[in-house]
Amino acid sequence: MNYIKHLTGFFEKVVIDKALNPTHVSLYMALFQFWNCNRFKNPISINRDEVMRISKISSKATYHKCLKNLHSLGYINYEPSYNPFKGSHVILFNFSEDLKPAPKSERKLKYEPLVEPVSVQALNKSCTSSETGTEQAVVPSINYINKINISNDKNVSNLNEQAKKIEEINNSDLKTETEKEKEKKFREKKKEEFIVTSSIVEKPTIEIVKTYFQENNFPELEAQKFFNYFSSVGWLVGGKIPMIDWQAAAQNWIINSVNFNHNTDTTPTNRPKHLNTITDKNYAEPL
Repeated sequence: MNYIKHLTGFFEKVVIDKALNPTHVSLYMALFQFWNCNRFKNPISINRDEVMRISKISSKATYHKCLKNLHSLGYINYEPSYNPFKGSHVILFNFSEDLKPAPKSERKLKYEPLVEPVSVQALNKSCTSSETGTEQAVVPSINYINKINISNDKNVSNLNEQAKKIEEINNSDLKTETEKEKEKKFREKKKEEFIVTSSIVEKPTIEIVKTYFQENNFPELEAQKFFNYFSSVGWLVGGKIPMIDWQAAAQNWIINSVNFNHNTDTTPTNRPKHLNTITDKNYAEPL
């Protein structure tokens, strides 16, 4: 059997038959491959999973439907087997005999070229005659061109809108950064103003400090220590922040000094009893 003529005859039937779809053609080509491996002998035994894998059909319902359609349309003879251990049988018909030889008037010359040179755009011959052609014209219509132009305009407008949105986002980011910088500068300015106003507070003299310590029944020596210490650090608390209320600092000084003196008073009450020995000790005597 000439399989080229067979496939040619099959595809001629496919062109005419409107009941077929690409799934039918794919399934038939898979069956044709099995028939080819069987050296074109009928019937052939098929395996459903193998045929579905080759024809790229993933649904069992679609597979059985297309197989029955090919049987009913006369492309194959399907003999199903309901035995799971025995494959179904399919008989394929030879379509090479259906081809009719072309008449001598339509045959080409021996040395005639197979492809005619085309110098202009190829059109359907039915469109060149005075009658109306049944096929679609090759030249694009004006409506189609207008649709393309409209779609291009829409794409351009969409791109412009996206660019505007990106620009707005960038501007908003810049605004937030400038606002953050302004807030930072404002905080620094407030801090400087606080330091300046704090440093303007009047510093006490040694006489005022002594009077304050005496009013709190505290010796003048501690008043002198308090005044000397904070004068040496520029009346700064912790060496950084200017002192606002020196009287509150003096109260803390008094409280801490009282606790310090109480804690440092570690006079031993029970002294350990040391052993008293002499140099000329007789080690034969008991202790």
